[in-house]
Amino acid sequence: MNLKRFLAVFKARNLEFWRDKSSLAWNFIFPVLLVAGFAVVFGNGNKAEFKIGVLQEAATIDITTHAFLQTRYLEFVPYAQSETALKKLQHHQLDLLVDLAAKQYWLNDSSAKGYLAEKLFLQLEPDAVKAIVTGRQIRYVDWALPGILGMNMMFSCLFGVGYVLVRYRKNSVLKRLQATPLTALEFISAQVLSRLGIVLFIAGSIYLGCDLLFDFVMLGSYFDLLLVTILGAMAMISLGLLIASRSRSEELTGGLLNMASWPMMILSGVWFSLEGAPKAVQWFADILPLTHLVAAARAIMTDGATLSQLTYPLSVMVGMIVVFLSVAAMLFRWQGDGR
Repeated sequence: MNLKRFLAVFKARNLEFWRDKSSLAWNFIFPVLLVAGFAVVFGNGNKAEFKIGVLQEAATIDITTHAFLQTRYLEFVPYAQSETALKKLQHHQLDLLVDLAAKQYWLNDSSAKGYLAEKLFLQLEPDAVKAIVTGRQIRYVDWALPGILGMNMMFSCLFGVGYVLVRYRKNSVLKRLQATPLTALEFISAQVLSRLGIVLFIAGSIYLGCDLLFDFVMLGSYFDLLLVTILGAMAMISLGLLIASRSRSEELTGGLLNMASWPMMILSGVWFSLEGAPKAVQWFADILPLTHLVAAARAIMTDGATLSQLTYPLSVMVGMIVVFLSVAAMLFRWQGDGR
């Protein structure tokens, strides 16, 4: 190794980084934002031990003052419809479901945590009427699978399109392509379809391989799941194109892609449910494409939902695809800097 050449390249690379003010600022700001986000979401040290559904569809009295709702270390989730709550209880996603106004409760007899939650409830409502539900347990691995696959797709879509596009522009690959008859639409379409095929192949292979090992729960249609996967991948590919539509800085683009990917990884329901989270957190999560991909895929796999029951997440993903692609097409530059 020639030490002189090595030091010259080392110095140049460091100067390039430190002179990129936007990238430098982002490298300081992003970790602070990440820590602050974790503090908001996980800041409550008194973690709930049991998750209790509270049915409110037929409440004729004020149940907000009921003594059971004042019990510490219990997480109470309100439900307006019994059908939704019972389905979650059936799959062990709730430990207990109670109707305080009617003095009735539902329990999945195969749930160990449900057994203990029932004992706590009966201390305050010893005369409550009991109803039993049954159903296959949705293991954490079943619940987390859509999120894990979605997260893997997210990184592949964002960085596999956005970062590469900027590198092409910075290395004058796009400048050379501009001199050919190739149009911007042809180039972008090829990038989108290529990445979509790669993402679907990888996600499908991972699912099939892991299913042989863990026997995942699949209550819905594989065709519906495929359609949801395509829309979710397209939405995130479009977001990657938008972020990299005209930038020449790999550092800045990397920061922007991280800014898009990390909140999605934390707040899109990949690892934990946002039920009971602050409304502001839920609202922010609702504008992230990964949130709707994970929610729709999870509903199909663990709840047996159909496309007609998923009109909201599907509509949002289609809307994101249209908006992101349209704006990316308007902003796209072969060479960047407005050219």
